[in-house]
Amino acid sequence: KPMGYVSGQAEDGHEPAVVLVTNENRWNEDRSKTRFNFSQLKGLAPCGRLDIDSVGLLVLTQDGRVARQIIGEDSEVDKEYLVRVTFGDRDVDVQSVFPEEKLALLRHGLSLDEQPLKPAQVDWQNPEQLRFVLTEGKKRQIRRMCELVGLKVVGLKRIRIGGVTLGNLPVGQWRYLAAHEQF
Repeated sequence: KPMGYVSGQAEDGHEPAVVLVTNENRWNEDRSKTRFNFSQLKGLAPCGRLDIDSVGLLVLTQDGRVARQIIGEDSEVDKEYLVRVTFGDRDVDVQSVFPEEKLALLRHGLSLDEQPLKPAQVDWQNPEQLRFVLTEGKKRQIRRMCELVGLKVVGLKRIRIGGVTLGNLPVGQWRYLAAHEQF
């Protein structure tokens, strides 16, 4: 999903990501033998949200069982994100000035909407970017978690949902899941 599209219903003049599912936007390296037909769009819905100002992997399905497996209340399917951050006026080498105890809070100890969050894996990918692995998906969760510890999110990209990775899929393009891919 590129920036500027919403994952669900159209809102505030922004189109839903499902409008990108066209033959023209199908990834030319998609190895699926399935032929695209516009009838496949009927009932197609996102499995979870990806904020309008976030990019990355968005799974669309017509199967409620798949959606429940990914985003249901009992789901243990993890989602992985790369999150570019700033800290105060620092936008380079953020890692060197960000307190370790605040990183520990991101991993476990924060609450949103008076609800404790499940533990998360949070580690530095590079001095300006964190890697988050979550098993829940509250509204704007990563951005709100970061705000609670003084970080500002300047870029957020989902790169994996369970065993399905974004890989080299270009922004704004789509592909069918392969038979061996599982959440």
